[in-house]
Amino acid sequence: MKFPYGISDFRSIIRENYFYCDRTDKISLLENTKSQLFIRPRRFGKSLVLSMLENYYDVAKKDEFEDLFGDLKIGKNPTDLRNLYFILKLDFSCVDPTGSAEDVKKALFNHINACISGFYKFYKYKGFDLSEIEIDREDALFSMKALITSVSMTPYPVYLLIDEYDNFANTMMMGVQRPEGRYEAIVHEEGPLRTFFKAVKAATSGSMFDRVFITGVSPVVMSDITSGYNIAKNIYFEPEFNDLCGFKEHELKDVITNIVHECGLEKR
Repeated sequence: MKFPYGISDFRSIIRENYFYCDRTDKISLLENTKSQLFIRPRRFGKSLVLSMLENYYDVAKKDEFEDLFGDLKIGKNPTDLRNLYFILKLDFSCVDPTGSAEDVKKALFNHINACISGFYKFYKYKGFDLSEIEIDREDALFSMKALITSVSMTPYPVYLLIDEYDNFANTMMMGVQRPEGRYEAIVHEEGPLRTFFKAVKAATSGSMFDRVFITGVSPVVMSDITSGYNIAKNIYFEPEFNDLCGFKEHELKDVITNIVHECGLEKR
């Protein structure tokens, strides 16, 4: 039995036969709401959930569906939305929280721009007819609008996945020697994080960002953004999603029993 310690790539876990607790039955429940916020502590498997959604909905991975999901719960009864989206995935844990507010803004915009550039190159490589997406190195919101314009000329909307949405902002907020007002400059008023989420909200109303799934460790930053993004449904307290991440007691008992048998420990 192989355990995927530190591996959050769903595709690798399934293809390389790592241990995996099937959570794909939650996909149909997640489709009941278009914009969602899911909160859990670090190292709980949130990134793996996003990777599961990415592989399930990505139109470029349609030919891999049976290989990846055929033996899982959702493979027996897939939803109508499988493999119908372009996937734009952002990981805000990659944003450098050091320096001035302007430095952090630049790091945030650099990350968004890099992901949009990667989005364009990936789908062009996969043979999709996307018009060129103009990247503005100084204004990632312009780049995002350019992405929306390009996508609007195709039959496919975007599923936006944001991992660790509050990672760099929490670091800024909790820094012992943080410059006064740095966190507020990023999150409040017309700060770059707030304006980013305002742009996402506007894109959802135009149906180009048809679905949004956001993970984080705390609702504080989302609360501070306030009306910038007030359309997300907080699903982290809903009972049906309690086990979207983590393990159930019987699952741990089963896997420990298997380890005991495989290692011959019951004979000692």
